[in-house]
Amino acid sequence: MTESAPAAVIFDVDGTLVDTNYLHVLAWWEAFLARGHQVSCFDIHRAIGMGSRDLVQALIGTADEALIEDHGTRYAPLRQRMIAFHGAGDLIRMLHGRGIRVVWATSGEPADVADMRKAVGADEAVHALVNSADVPSSKPAPDIVLAALEAAGVQPDRAVMVGDTVYDIRAAHAAGVTCVAVLAGGIGEKELVEAGADAVYGNVQELLDGLESSPIAELLKG
Repeated sequence: MTESAPAAVIFDVDGTLVDTNYLHVLAWWEAFLARGHQVSCFDIHRAIGMGSRDLVQALIGTADEALIEDHGTRYAPLRQRMIAFHGAGDLIRMLHGRGIRVVWATSGEPADVADMRKAVGADEAVHALVNSADVPSSKPAPDIVLAALEAAGVQPDRAVMVGDTVYDIRAAHAAGVTCVAVLAGGIGEKELVEAGADAVYGNVQELLDGLESSPIAELLKG
């Protein structure tokens, strides 16, 4: 009997595993305002999911490293309020127990990632972690998804990505990877479907409850 090829589930983290998107929006809004830019929370929220430099470029038309640093400073105390969504740790541990390689793909800074890991509490079940600092371009470019595939040692057709933004979907599909979207990050179902989500769930607990009929089920068959 031939052993099946390894499989992986790649998770975006902010807004997917941990409830942080609106904390980021507040930190960005304050940072923009402090530097004389009136950018609405609505527009900031819609840009969440991009890397910091791309987000700033998209919203004010120019790179501003000082603004990015200011966001980090303002986000630091908010980060202490970070909580994981219900089912996040359970889903990761269950996938690991079924032989699936779990990879986190995040744009978070090292300090952010440390708090994310603490909040989710499933380090023992995470195969690898990659972030935007490891790749030339952030989402919606496919670079971070390709890096996650390499870290997991799997082919695109043996992976599924789970994310919460249209940028996750575009990055996954550009890398040839199926993408499951969740609504927990605040993006509506219609927009996620129109962006090409292969399935949409309310949150990771809902995905866990319906896992056997989800796109991930194909990976579980071996």
